[in-house]
Amino acid sequence: MAISAQMVKDLRDKTGAGMMDCKKALDEVGGDLEKAIDWLRQKGIAKAAKKSGRATSEGLVTVAESADGMQVAMASLLCETDFVSRGEQFQALAAQVAQTVLEKNPADAAALEAAVGDQVTQLIASVGENMQLGAFARYSKDSDRDLVGRYIHANNKIGVLVFVRCGKAESAGKPEVQELAKNLAMQIAAANPLALDAASLDPAVVEREREVYRQKALEEGKPAQIVDKIAEGAVKKFQKEVCLLEQPFIRDDKKSIADVLREAGKAVGDDLTVTAFSRIQLGAE
Repeated sequence: MAISAQMVKDLRDKTGAGMMDCKKALDEVGGDLEKAIDWLRQKGIAKAAKKSGRATSEGLVTVAESADGMQVAMASLLCETDFVSRGEQFQALAAQVAQTVLEKNPADAAALEAAVGDQVTQLIASVGENMQLGAFARYSKDSDRDLVGRYIHANNKIGVLVFVRCGKAESAGKPEVQELAKNLAMQIAAANPLALDAASLDPAVVEREREVYRQKALEEGKPAQIVDKIAEGAVKKFQKEVCLLEQPFIRDDKKSIADVLREAGKAVGDDLTVTAFSRIQLGAE
């Protein structure tokens, strides 16, 4: 009998096996769903579905870059144990996921799943441990004035990309600017900012902080006329903690990141700005 796309989807939903494996299983048993499930179980493929509820707090963050250096991507692949994450098969697949993000530029998690989900399922069946695709990011440089700093923590559990724009193309190739980009990436890895600056912070997050400190001041018996002033002061402190440009530099806490950018720009005779960043941390996804 003809095997329809819906039949393949139903079998995939029940077993977690790859699309091609599901099609082959249905072909082998004449389209009988239950027999196809048994066929996949006999081949050791359907066991992947049984692993899907188990926690995935380990894994790897990997980075891929185009040959011309104009695109860079970062992605995470999650698993249950550090033992599996150190395996060659897992590491190869993690690198492939980042390469897929680089080449295909998936719009969302579903698009990435469609591109590499079958390979993940196959490896689950092979090693007998749950795995999941995690967060990912991709940046394209608009011109030679752009520079992407990167940092992968030693255990590959935290990864950062930070997009730096120079006023002049020659600045992007200067060692001190490249060192700045790396230091910014390390700053983001260590200090975990929520946003680039106050203007890009989620207004709902800001309002929540403001209301927490308003209520706290009221409960402490502060005069009503100064409660809002107290709350605004607390919000300013919060912004300094979570906005990259306002954070103290991890190598010199007397300077803000904005100060560091200005000093670096002055040293090379250019204007340097940070326009975006992405941070992926395993266990926090």
